Amino acid sequence: MDPQLTCIQPGGGVVIKLELAWGHIRRWYLKTFRKSYVARMQESRHGEKNACPHEVLDPRDVKFYRNQDGYWWDEKDDPFTWRDRLPFARVGMAELLLSIAACFGGAAGLTALALTKLPGNIFVWLGVATLAVIGSLIVWFFRDPNRPIPTEPGLVISPADGKVVTIEDIEHDEFIGGPAVNIGIFLSIFNVHINRTPVAARVIGLRYKKGKMLNALRPESVRENEQLAIRIESTEPGHRRMIVRQITGAIARRIVCWLKPGDEIGRGDQVGMIKFGSRTELVIPKEDGLTIEVKEGQNVKAGRCVMARYSDKP
Repeated sequence: MDPQLTCIQPGGGVVIKLELAWGHIRRWYLKTFRKSYVARMQESRHGEKNACPHEVLDPRDVKFYRNQDGYWWDEKDDPFTWRDRLPFARVGMAELLLSIAACFGGAAGLTALALTKLPGNIFVWLGVATLAVIGSLIVWFFRDPNRPIPTEPGLVISPADGKVVTIEDIEHDEFIGGPAVNIGIFLSIFNVHINRTPVAARVIGLRYKKGKMLNALRPESVRENEQLAIRIESTEPGHRRMIVRQITGAIARRIVCWLKPGDEIGRGDQVGMIKFGSRTELVIPKEDGLTIEVKEGQNVKAGRCVMARYSDKP
């Protein structure tokens, strides 16, 4: 585990600070007025240590520290699993709710102003329309659609929604252990930004690098931007090593990944997201029997589109 990864959102941010601050108030309320609930949560809690920088009373307290191998709850004992069934990314719910309140609340306020104080003022109505459009785009951005995952052996599926912008050979990749192919995907603000694993795999390690916030379409962004590399080894025949690299962009400034070394993940499982427009790269071994199924300029869908195919030969 990279020692820089002390939470699932290593770049921090205003919203995560607000959520953590709210957590202090929520825990005070629970300990003061809901003592039986706190006792029940402690009885069903698993784990031998608290990996969080604060007290842990229920599953909400470990939201940002799932990758630290601390306390956890079985799904049946977690009263908040219903949030995973919402059609929006759970790790983006705070940003979504705050944005909705700001945009649609502002639009409502301007509408009231236009109807009572400034009737017929086109600039006020233009402000209403602008806020409504921005709010709608943010709601669209955080959507979390269900995806049918291909099950055919030997497939490598897309880790991200977006457009394939690069397909390049790598003479030697240290983690792969030989020649590799790097497929770069650009995610616009209109794409789903949840990342998925390309194959059933075990997490070998994670590497985080602080960096700039250049436009993700610029080639130098791959080298200079903030990024997190998820290193995995397939549990399917061939046991190939692969890398999923999350890279920030000019607008996307928050990488989220809740994995930790040793985790077992299924093909198409969600592993994190990048908030607001970015780039995701997939690095796979180049070997006999490999067929690249996509081309530059093609639009792909995470968990659904086939990026590459290996023959049955290990």
